[in-house]
Amino acid sequence: MTEDESGLTSRDIEEGRLLFARDVTFMLSAVSLDTLPPARLPEICFAGRSNVGKSSLINALTNRKGLARASNTPGRTRELNYFNVDERLFIVDLPGYGYARASKSDIARWTKLTRQFLFGRASLRRVFLLIDSRHGIKDSDKELMGMLDETAVTYQIILTKVDKLKKGDLEKVLEKTQKTIAKRPAAFPEIICTSSEKKRGLDELRAEIVSLALP
Repeated sequence: MTEDESGLTSRDIEEGRLLFARDVTFMLSAVSLDTLPPARLPEICFAGRSNVGKSSLINALTNRKGLARASNTPGRTRELNYFNVDERLFIVDLPGYGYARASKSDIARWTKLTRQFLFGRASLRRVFLLIDSRHGIKDSDKELMGMLDETAVTYQIILTKVDKLKKGDLEKVLEKTQKTIAKRPAAFPEIICTSSEKKRGLDELRAEIVSLALP
């Protein structure tokens, strides 16, 4: 789906804007299932390879520069970071994956925690899987997609850093990505193109989140 085919109405955009114009705060970093907050609100989570731009997208989405810690060091997020959106929604930032310089024990611990969370969190509405548009879907992304397909956890592809590509190149990435997810049972069919730097695709993403979070 290209950026001008989203079908958003002015009401969709306004509801998304209003949700994220309210109070958004960092809650906690969970290192185990025992330290997760009670599942009292709808939850959406962001997943992706290290350095894909998760922190930058969360900051852009919420209009708060320092809410999620962005770093030039891949793999900085090592816990499940929780953010509270106006007591209406929890946003969860999952540990980045695919970063070879992390220790094997750390990778194993993060992977186990992520798997346990994805498999057992009844309040989880959707996983937004971030893919760097310059590199496309990698094997490590397919591993996570397979895990989500297995457990029927719905996930939606978010292409990041689309401002770094020419229009023709972005269209090719979109086409290839659509083909990759076409036969995957848990994949949501619509792809959202974003740029945290240029604020592209944020209205669409906010509107999607509102549809999941609000009754």
